[in-house]
Amino acid sequence: METTVLSVGKSVLNGAVRYAQSAIAEEVALQLGVRRDQVFITNELEMMQAFLMAANDEGDGDSKVVRVWVKQVRDLAYDVEDSLQDFAVRLEKQPWWRILLKDRRQVAKQMKGLRANVEDVSQRNMRYHLIKGSAGSNPASTDGQSAITGAMTMSSTEDARRQREKAKADLVQLIRKMDDRLRVIAVWGTSTDVGETSVIKRAFEDLKKHNRFDCHAWIKLMCPFNSVEFMRSIIRQFYIDLLQDPVENMDAQVLRGMGMKKENDLVDEFKSYLNDKSYLIVIDGMSTTEEWDQIKPCFPNNKRGSRIIVSTKQVEVASLCAGPQNVAPEHKQFSIDQNTLYAFFEKGSQDGDSTEVGSSSTNSTTTASHILVNNKILTRMETTLAAFKEFQLIGREKEKSEIIQLVTNGDGCQFEVISVCGMGGLGKTTVVRDVYQSQELRGKFEKCACVTIMRPFNCDELLKNLAGQFGYEDVADMVRHLEGKKCLIVLDDLSSTREWDAIIPHFTALETSSRIIVTTRVEDIGKHCSKKRKNIYKLQGLELNDAHDLFIQKVFDKTMDLDEQYPELVEQTNMILKKCKGLPLAIVTIGGFLANQPKTALEWKKLNEHISAAELQMNPELEAIITVLNKSYDGLPYHLKSCFLYLSIFPEDYNIKLKRLLRRWIAEGYPGVVRNKSTEEVAESYFMDLISRSMLLPSQRSICDGKRIGSCQVHDLIREIGISKSMEGNLVLRLEEGCSLNTQGTARHLAISSNWERDQSAFESIVDMSRVRSITVFGEWKPFFLSDKMRLLRVLDLEDTTGLVNHHLEHIGKFLHLRYLSLRGCESICHLPDTLGNLRQLETLDIRGTSIVMLPQTIIKLQKLQHLHAGFPTKGNYLCTRHLLHTYGFNQLDACTSLCCGAATPCIMMDKDYGGVVLPGGARKLKSLHTIRGVHVAYGDAVIQEIGRLSGLRKLGVMGINEKNDVKFCSAISNLSRLESLSVQSDKGCLDDITSPPKNLRSLKLEGRLGVLPEWIKKLQNLVKLKLSFTTSSQVEQDAAMEVLGHLPNLSILRLPGCSFKGGELHFQKDAFRSIVVFDVEGLGGIKSVNFDQGAMPELEQLKVTDACKRGGIGFFGLDILPSIKEVLLSVHFKMDRAGTELEREARLKEQFRTQLARNPKKPILKME
Repeated sequence: METTVLSVGKSVLNGAVRYAQSAIAEEVALQLGVRRDQVFITNELEMMQAFLMAANDEGDGDSKVVRVWVKQVRDLAYDVEDSLQDFAVRLEKQPWWRILLKDRRQVAKQMKGLRANVEDVSQRNMRYHLIKGSAGSNPASTDGQSAITGAMTMSSTEDARRQREKAKADLVQLIRKMDDRLRVIAVWGTSTDVGETSVIKRAFEDLKKHNRFDCHAWIKLMCPFNSVEFMRSIIRQFYIDLLQDPVENMDAQVLRGMGMKKENDLVDEFKSYLNDKSYLIVIDGMSTTEEWDQIKPCFPNNKRGSRIIVSTKQVEVASLCAGPQNVAPEHKQFSIDQNTLYAFFEKGSQDGDSTEVGSSSTNSTTTASHILVNNKILTRMETTLAAFKEFQLIGREKEKSEIIQLVTNGDGCQFEVISVCGMGGLGKTTVVRDVYQSQELRGKFEKCACVTIMRPFNCDELLKNLAGQFGYEDVADMVRHLEGKKCLIVLDDLSSTREWDAIIPHFTALETSSRIIVTTRVEDIGKHCSKKRKNIYKLQGLELNDAHDLFIQKVFDKTMDLDEQYPELVEQTNMILKKCKGLPLAIVTIGGFLANQPKTALEWKKLNEHISAAELQMNPELEAIITVLNKSYDGLPYHLKSCFLYLSIFPEDYNIKLKRLLRRWIAEGYPGVVRNKSTEEVAESYFMDLISRSMLLPSQRSICDGKRIGSCQVHDLIREIGISKSMEGNLVLRLEEGCSLNTQGTARHLAISSNWERDQSAFESIVDMSRVRSITVFGEWKPFFLSDKMRLLRVLDLEDTTGLVNHHLEHIGKFLHLRYLSLRGCESICHLPDTLGNLRQLETLDIRGTSIVMLPQTIIKLQKLQHLHAGFPTKGNYLCTRHLLHTYGFNQLDACTSLCCGAATPCIMMDKDYGGVVLPGGARKLKSLHTIRGVHVAYGDAVIQEIGRLSGLRKLGVMGINEKNDVKFCSAISNLSRLESLSVQSDKGCLDDITSPPKNLRSLKLEGRLGVLPEWIKKLQNLVKLKLSFTTSSQVEQDAAMEVLGHLPNLSILRLPGCSFKGGELHFQKDAFRSIVVFDVEGLGGIKSVNFDQGAMPELEQLKVTDACKRGGIGFFGLDILPSIKEVLLSVHFKMDRAGTELEREARLKEQFRTQLARNPKKPILKME
């Protein structure tokens, strides 16, 4: 496992090396005369990078000394990157030949200091031999080293011998615990042979030698299992043991006769013989639970202290053999010969005293949530046990049925792989195991096998395991005999495509109707395995009702009405379930913990207040939650770990917009360089990777927003891990309620929560302002949040911050490193200072939702500006002095400034939700612009022409198009060949003069009443998203418009707000709109019916209908034959004076929808908004 300190260190160092090697850094160093130092520092950083990789490979990252060194490397990397970028910013501000000699000396001195620090940190690694391979060998010490090695070998041999004896004694003691019931002890291990070469054989021989039991037998299971041969083998061993007794024994004759009995009589005779004896049976090589189900009935529970020892290579088999189905077993760990064994036994079966005194064991019985094997963490075992023994299938019947359907209903002539994906703790193992053992699949396959993939991955061991389950001696024999056979294979917990690629070549000759079921946390791995989209099954969290039932069952061991019997616990229960967010592992673990606690609101409130990563980890009964979720974090590559930890900036349940996050990552320098990919594309691939790994969850409102995810949230418990790890890595400092004044550190990212209410002195005592790279404020703004000392600030995100007014930003131009500035939603901001032009590094400026109507002339100096988002809310009288003074708390100066800005541009005010800002002359110089949103172009043709010269534009949103400027605007659009998104708000005009629409256009919004559907829309073959309003004059014209839209091959989202149709019917014909996923209609003036033919909109998942009750109501037909529909959103708005009539229409419409949807096999959901 890679530690957080190590992963963050690698990420920071990678960014520093990348910048130090950049052409910019080299040019700056050359011009400032510090090129030699820059080369030396770069080379040393590369060596440190190699050392960190070695630390990870060698497993040295857990060493406390190494962690301290890695922290020093991380801080040094920050300093190097900050200094080099600071030099570049200074040089960009004025030409190098104008820099004063004093400044050049200061740079040289700073560079020498950096070089000295680099040398010191590098030598510290060599001096203390912190990382293996970083120090050279000394030939002169070879003889001495050999002597030491020899002594160590002898010592380790003796240690191994003592370890084996110790393990044997511990297992004997476990077997001899005072209990007259028949007990089963199942042994699972990590060595290649858990049977005769293990500690079990030594314990067996010891007990046999001392005649601790009346009968002894050691059975090696053979495949296929034969119950008659199994019992006869035991009888033969009993018989041979009796023959060695010199005293005549009648039992020998009984056994001789029993060996010749037929099958029907043999079982009864065998059980009768054992009924009055104590016996010790070792069953070696158990590979399936089905074998155990056949074996267990052969042995009577005769209350004589008998024992059965089961040896297996599968942790699931071991756990299921050891005790009842509904109780998780306990386990004990033994270490021998650098391998590890685990003995599972029924919970509570070892509470009694041993019948003999044995040495005390250091391998204590534990229910710990993870097991260390050869210094590798095998967290899977506890996950499997919790899932298999605890979750059961509360709330998962539907999922089980759907997966069985995927297994049985596929193409019978084609080999299929079904991938079940989801975050850790969802119960993937539980559901799939239940599917595997279900009655529905029994007898449908000739061969079945189920295996959990262990860590570290060993393909040979996994294949041997599968061969044993199938009944073959070795892998080659399995591959040969499985050819043409119909098989079902479950591969649980696949964690990489490499593992799949190593396994699957051995099963290519299976019969075509065979099935493999894979469980994985990573959706991309599932896609790699399954190929077909229909075979990717994404397991979601439990619905609230099911989560509640599972929690109550776990706490009270029965179903009950909490409102009636424990009303005081309802609020706390809801808070716990909110934290768990449908995660069965968390629900079961917390429920199990509370089952043994007082059932009081105070006790449960204490737990609610302490559900954090640190608190859970300190509580042994709750630790399993963090252990399982930590595995998801540990599996992230280092570049994703920093991106994930960055999310701990955002509050609980916060909806994080995709673009905001990506551009912040870019400003921080997180995305690496990938050939033929833009930085934003790399950042988005990181985001999608985190989504695929279930570290981020798509927000509910974005799930059906076509194929693209627009925003996300972080699961509460995953977020707790992020907060804990970011603090460990000194990455994020969160100022929030309860924050201690002793939390001071050199964290680079500062997040100020709305509930933090300390003063300036507290702020300055906690925050090291010289190190801060980003500030994010949630809640009310305080002027002391921003200081001149924050000269390295890259990100200033004040979205939706209250109390921020113009004069708070008057010194914004001092933050020369600023790359991301967001004032979105700060309505009281109506003016940006001219010093904005000093921010030469600025890449993103987001002022949407502010009251800014004009941008300063100096904005044209921002040559690196890529994204400009603007537009202000138009609320009638917002531009009046009294409103500004009383509503926003403006001072007189700010109010006058706002009024002047508004008065200068009166015609910007439009009867729309948002108005646009005016771009100053010279906007054509902003060559780096990719995005312009919310710009008003009604002031003449110059601004339109300047926009038309920004050839790099990908996204454009303008308003103010009218009959006077639409021709020139259309001409400008024809020049923007790279445009991917276009949003136009016009008063009139049809925009028919666009002759060559951008071929790459993927999103188009045409707001304002269009006369007719523009002719050029049919050319948009790559269009994915379309929102427009238009008018048709007849049914023929209307059908023609639908024909055009219906044959856009990639159109996934269609929104038709306020269209006016003269035709009475809106008809969607077969094979039309083949790619539509979301269809949103509003008003539909003039339409009396909407009809979906069979085969229309085959991919439609969400239908949204607004105001369909107006004008007498609209009939919808064909909803029952839409093959992919998941939900229908019905929204009705009406005036109160017509409420009675409208309510009747709404009821009729709702019933019409409900009736048709009930007939749809997909059982879509009807939601009222």
